[in-house]
Amino acid sequence: MRMGFDIRLAALGLATLTLAACGDPRPAFDGVTFRASLDAAKDTPELFVVEVRDAGKSLDGARAAGRYEAVRYCIETFGNSRIDWAQGPDAEASALQFDDGDLILKGQCAGW
Repeated sequence: MRMGFDIRLAALGLATLTLAACGDPRPAFDGVTFRASLDAAKDTPELFVVEVRDAGKSLDGARAAGRYEAVRYCIETFGNSRIDWAQGPDAEASALQFDDGDLILKGQCAGW
């Protein structure tokens, strides 16, 4: 009887861990999950600024996370993924802008 209880408990624990791992909607970039936010003004929604926190964890990952946020925003807001970058993720590392360790990207959804 004890054996059956232990197996059920182990199965419940495994199911809980599996569901918990699926609970984070943020994808990982270069093996790191970044917190990123995008701001756009109401009167000029095509212009946006993306902030990717703790970019030092992986600069390549932070660039990808920023691009992901921008593309997602442009698709959801304007129906396409074209972006004209003013300060984009493909810039040389020395040209990137940081604010207290956070990567700052700026762009405009194109073709709206």
